[in-house]
Amino acid sequence: MLSFDEIVNELQGKINSEAIDAFGEAGFKRWRNPPHRGKPAKANYEGVSTGGCGDTIRLFLYIEDDRVCDAGFATDGCGSSTISGSMAAELAVGKSCDDLAAITGETVLEGLGGADGLPADDQHCAWLAANALHEAVGDYYKQTVKREK
Repeated sequence: MLSFDEIVNELQGKINSEAIDAFGEAGFKRWRNPPHRGKPAKANYEGVSTGGCGDTIRLFLYIEDDRVCDAGFATDGCGSSTISGSMAAELAVGKSCDDLAAITGETVLEGLGGADGLPADDQHCAWLAANALHEAVGDYYKQTVKREK
């Protein structure tokens, strides 16, 4: 008879194996330890996007002199939302606000390894993350216009 710890370890091994099959090795590592998770201390702009699946991704940007100095994300969604939010935040850092418009769901998906980076049923999460990023940029432009008036 297996001990409780042995059962837990066996189950965790199966979960990890399924996640690697779904996300690939790089996606699995990003899922287990997502870069840019959380709101940066100096974040001054935010964008939110909720998909038809019910997942919500929040993108936080710290922008200074029209350039993203730091970015973070939060999600209440699945592993694919976590991976996509992390990639969108990573892609934003160092870019000018004008350059962020070019980051699309396709860009996020390509950053994750293309069509093999997410399961087919979850690829919409890449667009969800890009939409949240665009909403954060919109927040920046709205607040900038208000200050300039």
